Amino acid sequence: MNDNRRAPRKPISGVVLVENSLNGAALGRIGNLSNTGLMLIAPRRLRENALFQISFTLPGSDSRTHALEIGVHEQWTSTAVTPGQFWIGLRIIDISDADQGVLDHWLKQPEYALR
Repeated sequence: MNDNRRAPRKPISGVVLVENSLNGAALGRIGNLSNTGLMLIAPRRLRENALFQISFTLPGSDSRTHALEIGVHEQWTSTAVTPGQFWIGLRIIDISDADQGVLDHWLKQPEYALR
């Protein structure tokens, strides 16, 4: 099957936890990531069409000691294969130039370099 998305997704090996930057609440973990959005794997649905300020640290990147802060917009939610989990599509709507640079650099790295 061909993937015709605007931005290619990169799967995350390991667990990258995502938290709500405003209250520190854990939202879930990243399933895949692109320079325009991410898929969150979460234990509960997020509010439909809601905006969130999230933070996370990418594995094997310059951001190990710097959590990326990103504004996202919920696009869709579906029930995951695993009972009690949801897949949630989030579009990036706000990111600093510095964080965008870290994300772009991370996305260009070969998979083996990210572990």
